[in-house]
Formats: sequence, structure tokens, C-alpha cells
Amino acid sequence: MYESYYGFHERPFQLTPNPQWFFASKLHKRALAYLQYGLSQGEGFIVITGDVGTGKTTIANQLLARLDQQIVARQIVTSRLGPDDLLRMIASVFSLSVKDNNKTAYIEAISHYLTLLHSQNKRALLLVDEAQNLPLESIEELRMLSNFQIAGKPLLQSFLLGQNELNAIIQSPHMEQFRQRIIASSNLSSLSEEDCQAYIEYRIKQAGVSRPLLDQSCFGSIYRFTNGIPRKINNLLDRILLFGYLEDKTLLQQADVEEVITEISGEVAQRQPTQSLPVHTAPVSVTPAPPTVSPAEPALNATPANPYHAMLAELSGLLDSSLEHKIKMAKELDTLLNQQHQQVMRKLEDDKGS
Repeated sequence: MYESYYGFHERPFQLTPNPQWFFASKLHKRALAYLQYGLSQGEGFIVITGDVGTGKTTIANQLLARLDQQIVARQIVTSRLGPDDLLRMIASVFSLSVKDNNKTAYIEAISHYLTLLHSQNKRALLLVDEAQNLPLESIEELRMLSNFQIAGKPLLQSFLLGQNELNAIIQSPHMEQFRQRIIASSNLSSLSEEDCQAYIEYRIKQAGVSRPLLDQSCFGSIYRFTNGIPRKINNLLDRILLFGYLEDKTLLQQADVEEVITEISGEVAQRQPTQSLPVHTAPVSVTPAPPTVSPAEPALNATPANPYHAMLAELSGLLDSSLEHKIKMAKELDTLLNQQHQQVMRKLEDDKGS
């Protein structure tokens, strides 16, 4: 929308990771170096963890873009896959044909494929994104797949990328054998304030604009609001540039940034619930009467209204309206079918009479 106004050849702050726009901060360089080191070893597991939006997927895409032809790499983004479903997913991403729908058949198909790659002087690489979603049993299944070897040379190598919860999973007492297979690990944290500014300027330049679009005073406010997390920076900067376009500004000031931050802070995606929804572990037999508040006194002790109640009430109304509409349509359809049935019966009787 604003690309032509500023002179961009594409939006500089898209949420979708772009391997060609990799910003090599100190931490990202280290993580990428670990991945490349692990790749050169051809064995074991590499684990990269970090908070949401810190660039783990960007790191993985950057690695995939640099692979040579001897490595057949595939990437999966996991949900809560059990061991059997994980095997099916692996077979699917490597486009394997499996005869029977059972665990043995999938393992045999994977083993046969890995052996075939080895005979072609190739090897397989599996990148598992959002690995914190995997149950312990599924991570153990990955370890078992790493046992496929020929002449002591592993046939499959796996990289795990996940949020910080993955660290706790790996530290489980039952994961000792898996931990022994990890040859390198790295944790991605947010950018420093200096790197935050460099990141913004880098992406603006990559998008085709070399002149300053933000006053120097803007960067402190941007860093404080985003905490240096790249995804949050992208979200905020996209809105700031849109604001500048709408307000016809080519050099944005700190006051402009603060105004955008205020707008974003009031939006649904940025709101935090004022109170959690109650969790009932057992039926409540007696409901106490609500406290009465005298109209002559300010309701200082009144419980604030739960924002979810209004949302639920509105949703319930929409569902009721939709249900009534569907019932009405069903009745009309039933009437129409009865009419058509009666017409068919009359026609059959007329045909018999003639």
C-alpha cells in the first residue's frame, strides 16, 4: 500500500521470513554457525531454541538456502504428533511410498530411502520446527531413527528448532540418551538496542530505500515497545510506515512512533485479559447472592465486569441467530421436498389411470 510512496520495491517488514533478507546479528551468526558445524559433522542433533519471534525459522531457512546437492533436506512444522504420526509425516515430506499403514511399514520405507540416498553419495537432513510440541516419545523416535547407519556412518541427521519449552523437555530424566546425541545447541534471545536499530535500517535498505525514514529519536521507543524481538519489530514498523503514508510524512519523528504505539496498545491483539476465566473442578451446589452496592456510594469494591462475558454473550447470540436461520431453511426445504413428492405421486396415479 505504501511501497510506492517511500520508493520500496517490496514491503520491508513482512512477517513471512525471507532467506535473502537475513540479518546477521551476533546471536544469529552464532546459531547459524552451530547449524553449519553440525551439518559438517553429519551426525547427532543440533538444537536451537528461543522465544517466539526471535528468528528460529529464519535461521532454518537461511541454512536450507545454502545446502549443497549432496544433502536432501526437508522441513516439518510439528503439532502434537505422536511417534506413529511423526513417522507418517517424515515419510510424507520425503515423498515416500508406503505399502501398509503401520509403523513397521513406515520404518522400512524410511530405512530403504536412506539406504538409497547413501548409495547415491547423498544423505538426508530433517529440520523439525516448533519441536517443543513433540511428546517425549516422539523425540525418542527421532533418536531411534538416528541409529540408521552404514559402516558407522549415520544416514539421517536432525535439527530441532523450538521455543524455550523445548529445553525443559530435553532436560527430562528420561531424555539422557537423546542429550548424549546433541553435538551443539544455541538459544536465541532478543536483539540488543544497537542491533534493533541496525536491523531496521538493514531491512529498509534491502527494500530499496537508502535515505533515513526515521529520526534517531525513534529507535529507543521502538526498542522499548518490542523488547528487540524481530517479529514485533516487523509488526510495529509496518504500522509506523503506514502511518507516515497516511499522514504524508517522509521522515517520522518520535511523537509519530509513540502515537502508533498508543494505537496498537489499545487493539485486541495487544490486550491482556483483566482476569482469568474461572476453572471449575466440581459442580457448585450453592451460588451466593451477589453483593449489593448502595446507589449513594461509589462502587469501589464492585467486581469489574469480566470482558469475556460480553464476548460470550455476543457469540451466543450469533450462534442462536445462525441456528434459527438453519432451522428455518431446513423447514422450507422439507416443505419443498414434500410438495415435489406429492407432485410425483399424482403424476404416477395419472399415468396409471391413463
